[in-house]
Amino acid sequence: MKLKPLADRVVLKLVEAEEKTKSGIILTGSAKEKPEVAEVIEVGPGGLVDGKEVTMTVKVGDKVITSKYSGTEVKIDGEEYTIVRQSDILAIVE
Repeated sequence: MKLKPLADRVVLKLVEAEEKTKSGIILTGSAKEKPEVAEVIEVGPGGLVDGKEVTMTVKVGDKVITSKYSGTEVKIDGEEYTIVRQSDILAIVE
């Protein structure tokens, strides 16, 4: 099954959090911070949203940072994804 977002929606897959700190300490599952960086999996077509023209600036494969609690989490074929509006994306990581 494939997700195809509508309007200004973007499908993201979270990037795994680091399991080691910079000093080499291995973190347990409960000590890891929620990952903030996600990879763009699919991008909607943009267009007219709430009376305003929206041009999509992110593309598939971009690494992005989103608001911590934004979007809707879905699970498809055992994989977890988050669907957000493009305006919920704070930055593109280069």
